[in-house]
Amino acid sequence: MSDGRLPLTIPRKPWYQDHCFAGRSVLPAVETMLFLAARAAEIHPEFDIRLMEDVRFTKFLEIPPTAVSLDCFVLCQVAADGRLQTQLQSRVQCKAMSRIKEHGEIFFSLAQGNDGASHPISRLTAAPLTGLLTEISTEYLYRELVPFGPQYQTLRETLYLSEDEAWGKLQAPDLPQAPIEKIIGSPFSLDGAFHAACVLGQQFVDFAPFPVGFAKRVITRPTQAGCCYQTKVTYVCRTSDELVFDLAIFDGKGQLYETITGLRMRDVRGAVRR
Repeated sequence: MSDGRLPLTIPRKPWYQDHCFAGRSVLPAVETMLFLAARAAEIHPEFDIRLMEDVRFTKFLEIPPTAVSLDCFVLCQVAADGRLQTQLQSRVQCKAMSRIKEHGEIFFSLAQGNDGASHPISRLTAAPLTGLLTEISTEYLYRELVPFGPQYQTLRETLYLSEDEAWGKLQAPDLPQAPIEKIIGSPFSLDGAFHAACVLGQQFVDFAPFPVGFAKRVITRPTQAGCCYQTKVTYVCRTSDELVFDLAIFDGKGQLYETITGLRMRDVRGAVRR
């Protein structure tokens, strides 16, 4: 199959309606990564989909209430620097013409043939936070701070916050998994880690920051549907319009499953448009 803009039909999954912003269902960023990784693996298996770089989530892809599926495109091409560039796109009909809108982008590097052994290990550890902490029940969190429906309420029990870190438990729902999830993991675990970063960020700003991209994601082990994990998020810095975090996901024994460095989050109010 050749490179270029390739058609992609995204079936509406029943649980998508639980992922909402401003009262509208939108495709989760973690699902965007699944679709782009799946297409990259299909067309260019020589690239390592467990290592994602220079990731951007540019525009929400709204899911209309009556839609059975979404007709999209995946742009897939080898960039000048040798990495594989992928984008999720959709066609928007304007008054006199249509135009292509980008929703997300990922760059993949060539596989090294060592099953990820050379991937860098995060400086974050699985140990719970200590000292003077703020405790937030996840019942309150999902009612007031991250108002998602039941299937995306991945954080469980209590989220613990220090001045610049968050620690919490994750429960990936036991839902059918796409084949690509056997390689890069359940999307729900990482989505829950994003929720922890969102709540940590609300200590610094008066809005709910949403992820708009990150520098690097390294998947050491794929998380599994129905399993429990832990996440730790640390605040890195603040720019004029963004908060930056690092995060990691571990199992109950402290084994590292994945990391994200340079997670960028910002105010996205008013950004729900297709």
